[in-house]
Amino acid sequence: MKTFRNVNARSLAEASTFLAQNPGSTVVGGGSDVLGMVKERLITPDALVNLRSVRALDTITEANREVHLGATVTLDAVSRNAAIRQRYTVLAEAAGQVATPQIRNVGTIAGNVLQRPWCWYYRNHFPCFKNGGTQCFSITGENEFHAIFGGGPSFIVHPSDTAPALVALNARFRIVGPRGERQVAASDFFQLPTVNPARENALANDEVLAEVILPATPTGLRSSYHKVLDREAWTHAVVSVAVALEMDGAVCRTARVVLGGVAPIPWRVPAVEAMLTGQRVTADLAARAGVKAVEGARPLAKNGYKIPLTNAIVKQTLLKVGASA
Repeated sequence: MKTFRNVNARSLAEASTFLAQNPGSTVVGGGSDVLGMVKERLITPDALVNLRSVRALDTITEANREVHLGATVTLDAVSRNAAIRQRYTVLAEAAGQVATPQIRNVGTIAGNVLQRPWCWYYRNHFPCFKNGGTQCFSITGENEFHAIFGGGPSFIVHPSDTAPALVALNARFRIVGPRGERQVAASDFFQLPTVNPARENALANDEVLAEVILPATPTGLRSSYHKVLDREAWTHAVVSVAVALEMDGAVCRTARVVLGGVAPIPWRVPAVEAMLTGQRVTADLAARAGVKAVEGARPLAKNGYKIPLTNAIVKQTLLKVGASA
């Protein structure tokens, strides 16, 4: 393993300045993914910039009816927080289904959002797009767990459980860099491979994801996260869905439906959202929404099973959320 420095940043500004001046550095929070990648030599940083040393970055606060999650808040803390469980249920459920209890106790909200893909070609050092190469081996290779939406030139799927929930909640990300601060909507933060096949988001190399901001919840918001696994624990979603419905009694006023495990980014389905708006969430409507959710899917040779699985999970989750209103 390559020798590297550990830099304990005292502030976000200090962290971003160090990153700008030392391009071979990598940010680390909980370290669940980054340290594994260092051990596997997927990344060989000159320095790890530790955000755990930044004061108050591990807190959950509320201001102007919005909830602010510091970058190093653990997934366990997110899943157990009373306000999040009550008002942003989809996020609490998503955070509570990440990996194992041990990992949730150290893994952070920012780390989960920024997690790199778990495609076996990437993780096993194939010269693919993610490793600086010029091809995606999954197209003609082992692609059981790859994208059925939004693929090309890379067909990875985004591995985060919390990302679809944050997009469904219309969350914002506060980003700090040497050029100042900016906020980016979660729906704009994640980027398709057509933008840059080597990256998954809009974060620059010298920027730090500082905070996740959850907007004030509208009256009648009901939400839930459902995840299907290929084994019982310590794995990523084969297919998942985050649903957030603003209900007026039994009628859906607005809807956000976001799929996970099926695309290189959290995959919104606007056609389903439009179908639900202004309607009662009945069994028939949920069934039709499940069918609508997979329109346009383009499976590879071995992942066509994701189409009926996505259909079913959307139907099931909509019925659950609709019945809770």
